[in-house]
Amino acid sequence: MKELKFLFILICSYTVCQELPEPTWKDLNYAGDQKIYHMMDIYLPSSTSNKSPLIITIYGSAFKSNNSKAAGKIKNTLIQPLIDSGFAVASINHRSSFDAVFPAQIHDVKAALRFIRGNAKKYKIDPSFIGITGSSSGGHLASMAGTTSHNEKMEGNVGNFMQFESHVDAVVDWFGPTDFLLMDICGSKIVHDDVNSPESRLIGGAIQENKEKARAANPISYISPKTPPFLIIHGMIDLTVPYCQSKVFKIALDSQKIKNELISVKDGGHGKNVFKKEFQDKMISFFKNEFNK
Repeated sequence: MKELKFLFILICSYTVCQELPEPTWKDLNYAGDQKIYHMMDIYLPSSTSNKSPLIITIYGSAFKSNNSKAAGKIKNTLIQPLIDSGFAVASINHRSSFDAVFPAQIHDVKAALRFIRGNAKKYKIDPSFIGITGSSSGGHLASMAGTTSHNEKMEGNVGNFMQFESHVDAVVDWFGPTDFLLMDICGSKIVHDDVNSPESRLIGGAIQENKEKARAANPISYISPKTPPFLIIHGMIDLTVPYCQSKVFKIALDSQKIKNELISVKDGGHGKNVFKKEFQDKMISFFKNEFNK
């Protein structure tokens, strides 16, 4: 026991040790089916008793996990900074690529959005502003939710709140893929064109052999004048989701005159050196500015 205490103290002397936040409401099922992949946790900020604007957070997992909404990483990097800044947070699960192929995952995200709007009063949420953020595959789904806002063809039929809107008002994309067909061209330590890559598994076949399915799963394919503002944060030496994914996405957003900013982290890898406080603060400022417009 003494050895364990010493090890804990030693670790905490080199890292920030803090108690991770606990949800105000845990394991809410947004689809009405009690499936683990359709659960969400809602966190309310301690700083207010009024209705709070809300941010949805989506974990990164290479589309392989259906139950990481409460992982320590997402609590540290996204949930804690957001609730500390006065936002409510809904951290959601979604179907993995082992559960179903695309578009099941974005249908889940939209079901969660409709559930939140349908229950805003109950959970003390201000439905006038709902933002969304995620990293890696979670960044992809957050971006997809943004670019398909007001796109009825991407709604799906998950859940019991179909009468409510599923659009989002602002997006922070942390190094998510945006155009699957370009990932290997940009340079990566992963062969994304391989039939067993995360992107190929998501669409149910090798992406270069199923280009229409791949394009249908690309956030960049759906940019329109209705796309909300974006903040994109990406490490320039990311060898998992290449930096070019955010560069081409910004060019496409610019071409449609969509408000956006790309923060390029010179020493940033796939998450490494990217989740620094200065960039978390950029996320907070972006969401606050969009909420206060």
